Amino acid sequence: MAGNRFEEGKCRPAGYSALVELYGLDAIPNWHISYVASSNTRVTERMGEAIEEVYPSSYWPGDTTGDHLEFALKYDGTNLAILTALFRKLDESEMSSFIARKPTGKYVRRLWYLYEFLTGRRLPFEDLTMGTYVDLLDPAEYYTSSSVNRKRRQRVNDNLLGGPAFCPVIRRTQVLREFEEKDLRDRCRAVVTRYPQDVLKRALGYLYTKETKSSFEIERITPAASRIERFITLLQHAREEDYCTKERLVELQNRIVDERFREENYRDTQNYVGETVAWRQERIHYICPRPEDVATLMHGLLEAHQRMKHGGVPPVIHAAAIAYGFVFLHPFEDGNGRIHRFLVHNILSQRGFTPEQLMFPVSASMLRNPSDYDASLEAFSRPVTERAEYTLDDEGRLTVLNDTALCYRFIDMTPQAEALFRFIEQTIDVELPGELDFLMKYDRSKRAMQDILDMPDRKIDLFIRFCLQNNGSISPRKRAAHFDMLSDHEITELERVVQSAYELSP
Repeated sequence: MAGNRFEEGKCRPAGYSALVELYGLDAIPNWHISYVASSNTRVTERMGEAIEEVYPSSYWPGDTTGDHLEFALKYDGTNLAILTALFRKLDESEMSSFIARKPTGKYVRRLWYLYEFLTGRRLPFEDLTMGTYVDLLDPAEYYTSSSVNRKRRQRVNDNLLGGPAFCPVIRRTQVLREFEEKDLRDRCRAVVTRYPQDVLKRALGYLYTKETKSSFEIERITPAASRIERFITLLQHAREEDYCTKERLVELQNRIVDERFREENYRDTQNYVGETVAWRQERIHYICPRPEDVATLMHGLLEAHQRMKHGGVPPVIHAAAIAYGFVFLHPFEDGNGRIHRFLVHNILSQRGFTPEQLMFPVSASMLRNPSDYDASLEAFSRPVTERAEYTLDDEGRLTVLNDTALCYRFIDMTPQAEALFRFIEQTIDVELPGELDFLMKYDRSKRAMQDILDMPDRKIDLFIRFCLQNNGSISPRKRAAHFDMLSDHEITELERVVQSAYELSP
């Protein structure tokens, strides 16, 4: 934007954009990109997921690295990946000189802490002994953990969602603030109160089956009945125990994949998501972390889960960070997508978001909106794949040539959190009432049909299904095959019952 709107030399990058340019950092761009104009102009534009902002000349921070670091924290937010990449290149003496100028400043203290947190190196300063504590992330701008680690050295409250091995960041965007105000948990409970307990109890079986089939269908898999039953059993136990441990995840993978592809540990080979577009030609959609990085990343993910679980992080934010984090790390050769969607249920149930007598068919909403689901994945997969240098041999073996671990350690999962809220809202407003209404209409139809004719339940089920498949009427072929014992009058009356209950017009 800035280059097009202003003459060359009239607009300079500031904050993270200046640091990335100055040090040649190969990092995923920050969500907020700053420039400073030579005039008093101020312009803000949204460019896809990013916001580009031009500030008046009075905002110019100065020419040093420290000046742009402070500007970045003040105006661009906290980007742990860019900061880590910079700290790896920055001479320690330059960082020390910057801190020594004003060691008690709130932005300097945060940067001092982040330098030691991200690099593991201790700078040559004594611990602070005076001053109030400052939050590392502003809770008004970010989702944070209430279980803070009070760092006496810099007098900083570490309220991050994770640790140095894996730490997602989720911003409190306007979209997420609006979802918080909607209080989807209470809205779901209001939906539930509209239906009798026996309908809710019966609906649970339908919802487990629907979620299972939808999760497999997203991956275009047609599983055997035994695999469907295993997945349904897992969903039924999602409320009972926390699956976010290495042992439970390995067990989970073993139970949902074909037995020939079960694993005893995280993968030790490089995997990727792609499709064959021609003979010996593969289109790469996503390159997963290198196998040597997986164990550390997964350990960090599971630690972040515990921190969010005990730190008062809202359940949907927690579920988005861990479930999407899992699928981005792709720790197994097979089953990652299904486990990712299962973890949504596991965390929402464990955190009490889902009513006890129900479960959300979230995968059905994802399946109904495939472009939105793909976009939630591509918001991260596209930029990280663009930064991977790799080779692909004739047998489809991919080798990553550069160090990509940093991309996966510190993911801005704001787009994924927004997407999950949308899927849950649609589940509550559309999928869930749809299933419950269907059962209510079915019960109404069945009672009325039994008043007309004493017919076995299996035949009633079949009659209703065939009517719904044909806009309220039984086709001549289906009637001849299954209901030739019924008179024309009986068929007409039974059809009228289904049409009335389901509001169909033949």
